[in-house]
Amino acid sequence: MHKYPKLMSAHLAPELREQYKRRSFPVRVGDKVKIMRGEFKGVEGKVTRVDRENQVVFVENVTVKKTDGTNVNRPIHVSNVMITELNLDDPYRKQALVRGKEVEA
Repeated sequence: MHKYPKLMSAHLAPELREQYKRRSFPVRVGDKVKIMRGEFKGVEGKVTRVDRENQVVFVENVTVKKTDGTNVNRPIHVSNVMITELNLDDPYRKQALVRGKEVEA
């Protein structure tokens, strides 16, 4: 259980990678991501839910229709997304982003 947060890391977009001098960072609710593989490839949206146990994220506007006609969110494996915009509302997360790096933030 204590290893799940690190396993929930996704690649950063090239501009974020250059800015923060790191390749990946854990995904959180509120981050904007772009889906890189699968049926929804190219779709961008905000992360609405993170399921650490199954290592999947739920992105807004990524839904599938059930046989009864209702729409449900489609889980996307964290390895298939790229973070395009970080949610930096949490000061601890800002600190974790620059920890061990020399960055002009």
